[in-house]
Amino acid sequence: MTRHLLQQLKKRRLKLGLKQNDMMMRIGVSRQQYQRLEAKGNPRLDTLELIAKGLNVELMLIPKEKVSAVIAVLESVETERKPGQTMAHEKKSLSDDPWQNLLEDDQ
Repeated sequence: MTRHLLQQLKKRRLKLGLKQNDMMMRIGVSRQQYQRLEAKGNPRLDTLELIAKGLNVELMLIPKEKVSAVIAVLESVETERKPGQTMAHEKKSLSDDPWQNLLEDDQ
């Protein structure tokens, strides 16, 4: 779970066009500290909250019994498209990977 979370943080950072060095200005940690965290870290909750703020995302705990409902909502949002808009990630459903694109900006 931690590994997947760290991958999502990196994906979000890259989506925003940020380098690891940019995180120093956003959250006050050095590039080396952030690099270690992103590579193999186990961040404390307060650090994770700080990173989330720096990446303009929200942290959320979803009760296991509600995961399928959340996935259904996310899938319904994913199917709503603007005219002419295509989705590159249509091949994989949210039930296969419920966290896919969760940290990306809404377009």
